Amino acid sequence: MQNAKDITLRLLIVDDSAENAEAIVSTLRNSGIAVRPLRPQSPDELSQALGGQPIDLVLAANSYVIPQALLTQQVAASGKDIPMIQLVDTIDVQLLIDAAANGIRAVAVRQQPDHLLSVLRNEWTDLQARRGLRRIEAQMRETERRCDALISSSRDPIAYVHEGMHIRANEAYLEMFGFDSFDDVEGISLLDMVAPQHVEDFKNLLKSLSKGEAPPPQYEVHARNQDGDTFPATMEFTAATYEGESCFQVVFRRREEFDPELAREVEELRQRDQVTGLLNRPTFMVHLENAVAQVSRSDGQYGFLLIEPDHYARLLPDIGLDSADALIGAMGQQLAQAIGDDAQLARFGEHSFALLCPGEYAHTAAIAERVRAAFAGHVFTVGERSATVTVSIGGVQVGEKIASVGQVLNRANDCARAAIELGGNTVKVFDPGAADRVEEERIQRWVQRIQQAVAGDGFELRFRPVLNLMGEPMQLYDTSLLMENNGELVGPANFLPIAQDHELMAPVNRWVVGSAIRALGERSRAGQRVHLMVRITPESFNDPQLLQLIQDGLRAEGVEGEQLWLQVSEAKVFTHLRNAQQFLANVAAMGCKVGLEQFGSGLDSFQLLAHFQPAFLKLDSAFTADPAQAKEQLEKTQEITSKAQSANIRTIAEFVADAGTMSLLFSAGVDYVEGDFVGPPAAEMNFEFG
Repeated sequence: MQNAKDITLRLLIVDDSAENAEAIVSTLRNSGIAVRPLRPQSPDELSQALGGQPIDLVLAANSYVIPQALLTQQVAASGKDIPMIQLVDTIDVQLLIDAAANGIRAVAVRQQPDHLLSVLRNEWTDLQARRGLRRIEAQMRETERRCDALISSSRDPIAYVHEGMHIRANEAYLEMFGFDSFDDVEGISLLDMVAPQHVEDFKNLLKSLSKGEAPPPQYEVHARNQDGDTFPATMEFTAATYEGESCFQVVFRRREEFDPELAREVEELRQRDQVTGLLNRPTFMVHLENAVAQVSRSDGQYGFLLIEPDHYARLLPDIGLDSADALIGAMGQQLAQAIGDDAQLARFGEHSFALLCPGEYAHTAAIAERVRAAFAGHVFTVGERSATVTVSIGGVQVGEKIASVGQVLNRANDCARAAIELGGNTVKVFDPGAADRVEEERIQRWVQRIQQAVAGDGFELRFRPVLNLMGEPMQLYDTSLLMENNGELVGPANFLPIAQDHELMAPVNRWVVGSAIRALGERSRAGQRVHLMVRITPESFNDPQLLQLIQDGLRAEGVEGEQLWLQVSEAKVFTHLRNAQQFLANVAAMGCKVGLEQFGSGLDSFQLLAHFQPAFLKLDSAFTADPAQAKEQLEKTQEITSKAQSANIRTIAEFVADAGTMSLLFSAGVDYVEGDFVGPPAAEMNFEFG
């Protein structure tokens, strides 16, 4: 299953016990799965849930309110692919038989959380695979439709053949063989299109195709039209489907009879660059695409190198424009001599070359170094002039993690540019495996720093003043978190995502809240009554240590709970609603306020307020970050403040950058503002509120 930050599981739980359902949701969320649960409490609510919104999975316990027979009937009637998992206390053979007969896809033991998680993950993975297959099938049908339209208008004679019989042919095909319409050729054997002297061999070909053997890329015959006239032709076979049926696409091309050796030479010339004798770019790209396709099937690795001559623009006037091709040709020969038959070589640009070789990173890097050394130690003679030409080489190891042509070219080009910027005569080859290892080490270093910061004094708070537009005399600051890293302070974007991925957010939240309470205590002892807004994350909702820390901290510091304002994003509350409701009740009992930030970013943010009553709302940055946008969003801002005031909820706008935006927000009824125009974040709470 994907990480919780990537996907939210829409789960329908059928259970008469609200406590049991909540325990399941808590188990899933504690394991890192974001859940948006629904618990219908009547058949009507079940029908509305199935018909009114998307559901991913159903967890069904024995229910008197919604019997299993009714549940399976309504899920089936919905016409949706919604896997059902039955929750049981014990498993026996008869239960499994009955569950399968009733459309239950899996059975999970409620008292075994690990088993429940394993079953749920498996069913989710299967569901995602089925959804992906349906998307692919839909795309394939659309692709087939477009291909059919292209084939109809193609000048190439094309037919589709199933078990040797025509099932589709375009106008060019009908014209080639003298038929007026497809009705005249439908059901006729492809064998009838072959001249008598080729019939036996062609029969053998059709037999091999019927056995599943791969067709030859090209098959030369003499074709026969409806009048009995024959002509030399080349048939090209491609496996295809037509209206969901496996078949072969056959393309007939008239063939001019000429010397095959001459044809081979012409084809060889067509694939080569005339100046260097190396492959030209179109031909090389075919080899590169084939290599990428092979790698994507986990079939080996390839190295790709881009080779650029250093200081070419400076070198060209010395050599002379009339000798440019001679220089490029000499460079191509030097490259070929250095590499031999170990790789595919091509002239890739006006004065650049490309190389493709099978093998792992060490082999690719060794070849790159061989090329660099071969150029560095060679003197090129062009006419009466001579010069040393070094090269910068950028490359990439093509593996499963970088197996698309676009990624390969972009990464190699970046490495080539980096080699040039280092002064040339340099090799830079990107190894995805090494990058992964370096990234893992980097993340582990961050994890250690975060753990040390939580345990010691590695974090620091910054305090940004929040101004009351209605004239209320209150000192309010918004807090932000910084962390010491190698002697400098870095912002939360550098470390919070890593803390999230490594289950460190709960201790980070406790550090922030504890430090904020101590800061409130210090200001109180200095004779200043201050209020602080502190960000927390959903990991705090199920953290009894945090609740105890707040209770003990407020008492120890002599601070009132209403001085501590806890804020969490609207989206996180929406996906952790039950836990957020309980957390709100717990901290409200201590006098603390809980608010929603990034409010207004959802499709219907006020729907959340029917289930969660915050003390304040902090508007999403889209309303205020850009002064021009603030004007465009004024009507929606007024709508939010009006509804909030009617519910006795305060509103806050951040990122206020100028007096015009502040004036707009005042006219819209916003209670508080913060941003650079009000005051920057500082290490001390010393803003003059007036």
